[in-house]
Amino acid sequence: METALVFPPLADYAATFPMLVLAVAALLCIVVDTFYNDAKGVAILAGASLLVTLLYEASRLSLPASKALFGMVYVGGATSLVNMTILFSGFLTVLIAQPYLKRLGRNYGEVYALLLVAVVGMMALGSAANLLTLFAGLETMSVCLYILTALVREKDGAIESALKYFLLGAFSTGFLLYGIALIYGATGTMDLSDFADRLASTNAGVMFWGGTALLLVGFFFKVSAVPFHMWTPDVYQGAPTPISGFMATASKTSAFAAMVLVLGRALPSAQWQTTVAIVALLSMVIGNFVALAQSNVKRMLAYSSIAHAGYVLTGIASATPEGYAGALYYLLVYTVMNVGAFGVLAYLEHDNRQGDTQTVDSLAGTGQRYPLLGVVMAVCLFSLLGFPPLAGFFGKVYVFGPAVKSGLAWLAVAGVLTSAVSAAYYLRVLYVMWMKPSPDDAVAPQFEGVPPLAAVALAGCAAFLLLLTFTPWVMDAAVAFFRDAPAAVASLRP
Repeated sequence: METALVFPPLADYAATFPMLVLAVAALLCIVVDTFYNDAKGVAILAGASLLVTLLYEASRLSLPASKALFGMVYVGGATSLVNMTILFSGFLTVLIAQPYLKRLGRNYGEVYALLLVAVVGMMALGSAANLLTLFAGLETMSVCLYILTALVREKDGAIESALKYFLLGAFSTGFLLYGIALIYGATGTMDLSDFADRLASTNAGVMFWGGTALLLVGFFFKVSAVPFHMWTPDVYQGAPTPISGFMATASKTSAFAAMVLVLGRALPSAQWQTTVAIVALLSMVIGNFVALAQSNVKRMLAYSSIAHAGYVLTGIASATPEGYAGALYYLLVYTVMNVGAFGVLAYLEHDNRQGDTQTVDSLAGTGQRYPLLGVVMAVCLFSLLGFPPLAGFFGKVYVFGPAVKSGLAWLAVAGVLTSAVSAAYYLRVLYVMWMKPSPDDAVAPQFEGVPPLAAVALAGCAAFLLLLTFTPWVMDAAVAFFRDAPAAVASLRP
């Protein structure tokens, strides 16, 4: 037997270097924690591995599209942009979470190992060129997130959130797996680049489109799109706040990237465009209007994330290279905005329940007492609102513009109107933080000050949102990938 049929060539190891490094780093975290229980060095090791792999992926952003590991994963181009977004979210989460978890008495070494393994699963999911890779990455990510959600297991809210997430997640995985099985039965392949040829040579019957429908259900659950969103507020509210930010960003980025690969590369847009557009509309409307009624800050951000899932789906519904690229750019911006917002909340908590019971009114006067946190929150919320010239504004331009060109002007108009609705709850938070005086009996946050590395991470989020405004090359690289990649990847089939 030829070794090439068993072991991938050396070039494949270089192509998948980030995933290999993170997997080894996760094992090292466990080994170090075994001998030096809950040592600070574990967090340093996790952060360093995420930073190294982030820089490595940045160096590959301009590479042409290709496949690796016997054609199971995509590498280069927009895949590197997806991986950078996931790695950036993980790196910021480590910086923000380390002092937060130390205060909770939960700065366990295994937390960082689970976070690294989750990132590996997310990268596999977001770069999947085969449905088997997609499923393996999805389950690797999900199992780690189930455990991280219940990190503070003495709290009823954490256990309840983790149980809901696990049960509903397992249910949605069943839909996804049945969908994959039906698609394979109809086409005889799981390789995304082979679907177009198989569909051209055979008539797609009930089995194929039934499998596609089940696959979409699984995707909609993972990205918190309406009507598969009900788990999101409870899970975000019950999980440790920095972990909520990580789940709201990195996991969504990987799931959306996988959706773009499956829908954009493998399936005719005429068969799914209307469905995605309707789900996008429902997500924007319900997410924003229900967020208006929330008094708990984390639940408000959870419903906000549902609305932003609708904005990303608007770009995907356009079914154009510009729309797919706009969706990926929006995910990068969304990651920075949400990690920053959840990070600020983590250091303003006072309820000793991971913000489970913390209301908007409890933030009164915190902007003046903690200027750094107030400024970072202002930049993040204005960007989430889409206020120019922040990066969130251009992110919405990049998803709404392609929708208009594709004949979905009604969806873009709905996106603009619901963005205006979101101003009510985003500005309410800023009003309370900066303009409402703190009551005399206000409970002080459990952090007297923001630790240095966490302060750098939060300030970096605000600075990055300004920097992205002046970096059109990110969009240029993503658009070029989606225009050129199908033909390039087709020529690289194993």
